[in-house]
Order: sequence, then structure tokens, then C-alpha cells
Amino acid sequence: MLKPIKKASLVQATIDRLRQAIETGQWSLGEKLPVESDLAENLGVSRNTVREAVRVLAHGGMLETRQGDGTYVRATRDDGDALKRISASALADQLEVRTLLESGAAALAAERRTSQDLQAMADALDARARAGENIDQRVRHDEAFHVALVRSAHNAALSELYGVFSGAIAQTIRRTETDPDLPEPSQEDHELLLAAIRRGDAAKAKKLADKLLKPSLIKLRSGASGQ
Repeated sequence: MLKPIKKASLVQATIDRLRQAIETGQWSLGEKLPVESDLAENLGVSRNTVREAVRVLAHGGMLETRQGDGTYVRATRDDGDALKRISASALADQLEVRTLLESGAAALAAERRTSQDLQAMADALDARARAGENIDQRVRHDEAFHVALVRSAHNAALSELYGVFSGAIAQTIRRTETDPDLPEPSQEDHELLLAAIRRGDAAKAKKLADKLLKPSLIKLRSGASGQ
């Protein structure tokens, strides 16, 4: 039995209570939730409040509402909440995950890239070079290059995962570009990576993608720069 809600923000409190119940296993993956009226009675809120909370969690992918059937647990974690935790994680952890994603993507891109993919990456790097000391533009074009690189792998699941992680990726790019204590990946480093992808050298592309962020990651792990 769920405990009644006493907080003022009823919808958010209901969302939090339902999310907690799912994450702690009160309802397992694929299980059908109690009907709306029962949830409202157990939580001590209106049916409209429950309906709105379910709508938010369904939008985030945690619940699935089936017309005429009911509401089911689709995932045991809320994507939106997970993104907040990713953004709040240590920069070193974010860089490590980014390196894993991008080095694998670079190897696939070397094998699967099209002429259009190569042009998109080249255009992004040219724009990055033209940005000069304009940090905002350089960060934006740097991010565009890496997004184009991942798309060049032609793996829908990888592109989707990278998109989910995009907020943290933008954050890591800005930090490595602006933090004087972190080694900044140079324009030449990016150009060498693109050249390996253009040649179809998967092993070299993977190595160069890994090399882009390794100096910053080493510094962070050694405690030489703030997290």
C-alpha cells in the first residue's frame, strides 16, 4: 500500500512517489499498475493528479499507457531523472563515457562513412577553425563535428544513445575548451582523426578518437584539476 502524499506540490510528489515505487521494485518491468481510482485513493490525491503524473512518466518512457487496457511499467528508470544524474556526475566520468562512445563510433565511421558524412565532418571542422577565440562558436562547431562523426557510424542505437548523452557531451567540450588546467584537443588532432576516417583506417581512427580526450581524463583522474 502506498502512503498518502502530504506535500504541497501534488503532481510532482505523485511523480516522485510512483517513480520510487517502480525503481524499488514495487511494480516490476511489464507489470500493470493499479487502476487510476485505486492509485488516487492510496496516494490521497485526485484522479486528475494521478493522470497528470502518469502522463509525465509515460512521456519520459518509464510508463506506457495502452488505450482501453491500462498503464504498464515500460522501464525501471526514468530517462529524465537519469539525465539529471549524468549531468551531475564528475567530469572525469563523463569524459570516460564520451571517449568510449566516440572511439567506437570512429572505428565504425571509418568503415561506413559516405561522401556526405565526410563533407559534414569537414564542414564542422572548418567552421571550428574559423571560430578562432570565439569560445561559444568553437564549442558549437566542435560538438557538430562529433555528432556528425557518430552519425557516420550508421548505427541507430549508437546515435540514439549519443543523443541522450548530448547534454553532458556539450558540458565536457566547454570544459576542455575553457579550463586552462585541462589540455585542449587541438584542431590538428581533430583533422588527423578525420583523415583516418577518410582513409578507412578503423584502428587508427579509434586510437585517435581515444587520444583526443585522454590527456584531460588523466589530469582529472590524477586530481590535477577540479571535477
